[in-house]
Amino acid sequence: MACFLAPTVEAIAVSVIKHRIKKKENKIQKASHESSVVTNTETDKIPFSKKLSWLNSLLWGGSFLLLIEHIWHGEIVPWFPFFTAMGNPEDTITMLQEIATAGVGMAVLCTAVWGIMLAVLHIFERKNTSRLVKKLCA
Repeated sequence: MACFLAPTVEAIAVSVIKHRIKKKENKIQKASHESSVVTNTETDKIPFSKKLSWLNSLLWGGSFLLLIEHIWHGEIVPWFPFFTAMGNPEDTITMLQEIATAGVGMAVLCTAVWGIMLAVLHIFERKNTSRLVKKLCA
């Protein structure tokens, strides 16, 4: 019914965090270029904002597909209250339970997959194969 709302809320939060981190990274990069002190380890690592964009893509993509699926099944309509479950108080309770169980579960699963991706990437970065990883992730 509305399980896509949980990953959507997380995607919004990750978007805000990503933009703030990107600003900080740009300031640090600008300062390091002005002082001409850049080490190889700094240039070989993928910025954290790029890694957050992967999580963002997972969450937004999954949320969009779930939205389309709910529209397809007639659970979301183009008139108020938009969710067919909002018409009946008993269905509203069911909808909120679905958000709390399935929606939160999907958001956690996306985040866990992203965490596994970061762990594998960290192993590659430690083995100094990050140039290969950068080419694959570009």
